Amino acid sequence: MQKMKVLFAMFLPLLVSVSSQAVVQKPNTGNFLRCLRDQSNPKNPITKAIFTPQNSTFTSSYVSYTKNKRYSNPNDTNLIAIVEAKHESHVQTTVVCAKSNAIQIRIRSGGHDYEGQGATDVLHKWQLVSSKLPRELFLRAMPQITKGANKTIAVNFIAQFLGSSKKLMGIINKNLPELGLKGEDCYEMSWLNTTTFWADYPVGTSTSVLLKRPSTPPGAFFKSKSDYVKKPIPKEGMEKMWKTMLKFNNHVFMQWNPYGGVMDKIAANATAFPHRKGNLFKIQYFALWIDANATKANLALMKELYGVAETYVSSNPREAFLNYRDIDVGSNPSGVTNVAEACIKAHVINI
Repeated sequence: MQKMKVLFAMFLPLLVSVSSQAVVQKPNTGNFLRCLRDQSNPKNPITKAIFTPQNSTFTSSYVSYTKNKRYSNPNDTNLIAIVEAKHESHVQTTVVCAKSNAIQIRIRSGGHDYEGQGATDVLHKWQLVSSKLPRELFLRAMPQITKGANKTIAVNFIAQFLGSSKKLMGIINKNLPELGLKGEDCYEMSWLNTTTFWADYPVGTSTSVLLKRPSTPPGAFFKSKSDYVKKPIPKEGMEKMWKTMLKFNNHVFMQWNPYGGVMDKIAANATAFPHRKGNLFKIQYFALWIDANATKANLALMKELYGVAETYVSSNPREAFLNYRDIDVGSNPSGVTNVAEACIKAHVINI
């Protein structure tokens, strides 16, 4: 009898462009508002930037930047005020006063804030829990550029679980309730059939399709790089990555693959594959384009993205996954085999 695998995929839009509008939550409204006025710079008073439910324009101010009907009624939230910052000092004052009054702040964007709290928070929490989930569960996160006129970043969560969908929902809703996982998000199938799912075939596709070798030349160009992460990437670090990704004019994404589980029980020097204990997750950066004339620009942007990530990934040495075949790692620009020249700060050992 084959054991069943449960797969699920979820898609969360992501706030990436932080504008000057802050939304705050209860408790003490009076102290908070007094703090705003007292801390405000007289040269740039904050008074006209504050909107509370007592203001006649409060609802219109809230609705004007709300794109999702689920969040269109301010009475359904814990919202106590909106600060439409007109000056950078307004942002600073709001942060100080919110912190001193134990009030939470939510940043609103100029049009990309599709999900109220934003998926950045969810992805940050994913870093903290994904490597500690039961070893029967693999939960991948995929930040990527969305299609359409309003280009932004979205995060796609995809998982594979050895067990029932009911048990999976219990695990996810306990550890990442922000995903709101439901039964209809899951597919139950045999382990063998999951191979077509991961190969991007529609659910239910016969596994015989895997026997078909490509008969035509590749139709696209691509570049892939990789990293290993040992400490959670801060939100500001993620936002720097998103801004760089948005510079691409074609398909670009990252795959964040969690480690942990059995991997975390094996020392780095126990096998020829060193990426064991101590890694939270692996990143694959991937860009794909059709126009050959765009190759130079895409390679430059990939190099820039890789550079932005450097601060937040493994170092001394900076590790990479050999099977992704990154020609930049260990290359000999001179064309002559030279070990010293090839020893860049990367660590690639095959499994």
